[in-house]
Amino acid sequence: MAVAKLTSKGQVTIPKLVRDSLNLHVGDKIEFTVIKNQAVITPVSKSIDEVFGKLYQAAKTAVPVKEFDKVIAKRMIEKFQ
Repeated sequence: MAVAKLTSKGQVTIPKLVRDSLNLHVGDKIEFTVIKNQAVITPVSKSIDEVFGKLYQAAKTAVPVKEFDKVIAKRMIEKFQ
């Protein structure tokens, strides 16, 4: 069980165990839901607008879908033989 202390300003540091379990990082948003005197913490998923373009790298060339299909087919054959 992880325990945290409430400051006079109403702030809480989420214990590392909980952050790791919920895959939380600096800047992530969380939602609190109160159910029968218990608070449930839920990570707020990022919208497509927040992550759009994050993987783009100008120096890399696009890989054709046919190449992906070949690699996937090869791995499936290897896995199920």
